[in-house]
Amino acid sequence: MISVLLADDEPMIRVGVRTILATDPGIEVVAEAGDGREAVELVRAHRPRVALLDIRMPRLDGLAAGAQIRRLVPGTEVVMLTTFGEDDYIARALGDGASGFLLKSGDPRELVAGVHAVAAGGAYLSPKVARRVLDLGGGRMGSGPAARELTRALSDREREVLALVGAGLSNAEIGRRLYLVEGTVKGYLSSIFTRLGVRNRVQAAIVAYEAGLVDGGP
Repeated sequence: MISVLLADDEPMIRVGVRTILATDPGIEVVAEAGDGREAVELVRAHRPRVALLDIRMPRLDGLAAGAQIRRLVPGTEVVMLTTFGEDDYIARALGDGASGFLLKSGDPRELVAGVHAVAAGGAYLSPKVARRVLDLGGGRMGSGPAARELTRALSDREREVLALVGAGLSNAEIGRRLYLVEGTVKGYLSSIFTRLGVRNRVQAAIVAYEAGLVDGGP
């Protein structure tokens, strides 16, 4: 069962999101918050696997709340769920360690898929956001030659793991593909993040794409 905290200052939105998540018997909303500060407090109390956060909330916005949650409760994955897809919001959320960014205008199935993806150790972006993330990341993390230079410092196995991260596979899926236990995959990821100077899987996936490790990349 995937435990979820839902934070949005609009009660009707919370009801709608909770109803969508309830269609999946493997997901349980264990707490709800009406502002960012309450969200942080409830995450510390309930330790959910996933925190779904709106961006614009009173007392503490979702971006600041997400950053605090990742720092205080690293076992909880953060997913931003918002009507706002501006580049600065995307960059800040992912830079602070969010594992997903979903738009409320998207297909409801994206919400369920996103929760499952990040709970499994993966990352999930709304299709409308994904291309903009690549555009943002290219300049920040080094597109083309710079990204290839970064990945040269990795071992062959680390490059294999990074390529699969770029292809969107979760830790469990990477483990099955490479015949590794999930704990070993996590160890490789920790090393990869350190060597590349990135903070999360989304940023690592951008490097993989720009370095040409993923089919369809440059």
